[in-house]
Amino acid sequence: MLPHYLTVKGYGEHEITIQKSRFIAFTERVETEEQAQDFIQKIKKKHRDANHNCSAYMIGEHDQIQKANDDGEPSGTAGVPILEVLKKRQLKDTVVVVTRYFGGIKLGAGGLIRAYGKATSEALNSIGIVERKLMRIMHTTIDYTLLGKVENDLRSSVYKIKEIHYLENVEIETFVEEGEKENFTAWIVELTNGQAVIKIKNNWFLEELVNL
Repeated sequence: MLPHYLTVKGYGEHEITIQKSRFIAFTERVETEEQAQDFIQKIKKKHRDANHNCSAYMIGEHDQIQKANDDGEPSGTAGVPILEVLKKRQLKDTVVVVTRYFGGIKLGAGGLIRAYGKATSEALNSIGIVERKLMRIMHTTIDYTLLGKVENDLRSSVYKIKEIHYLENVEIETFVEEGEKENFTAWIVELTNGQAVIKIKNNWFLEELVNL
């Protein structure tokens, strides 16, 4: 399991017009090739009246699955440019479909490559890229008298609170990087004068938008 990687935020769509042709890019996050193909077929069905529904996807920790489809455009002018954007952005588990409604002006091979690449890039910028970081959930149980100080210090620290449960005692779930478990524990012990009960829980991917 990768400790961190980049992927698309999720489903989204973004449209641009180039030389009177409409290019609508659709994105989705997928974990299997079957999911990617299902998404492509869904878009093709929805836009069956379009001239082309070109696509590409990259799946797997080491990008084991990479596919590109020109869907009737000249070979290498649509699917490959979409895939190249995914590679350049280093995105994993991402599928993109770019639907084209022809506007009557031929773009030529170079123009098509630029158009499909631009449609993909602008869609990713608009929809958003996230970094997924594998974190450990640290479960801290404290008395209510300590809540104000602990919560305030946590929110001012490098650690991020996942959730706070207000039960008989307060239970705080915090995202902590794997290599920071000991430092976090020592910090909480000092902060609460040893009055906290700290348990290491399951792994969890924390997602944060990034600017690329």
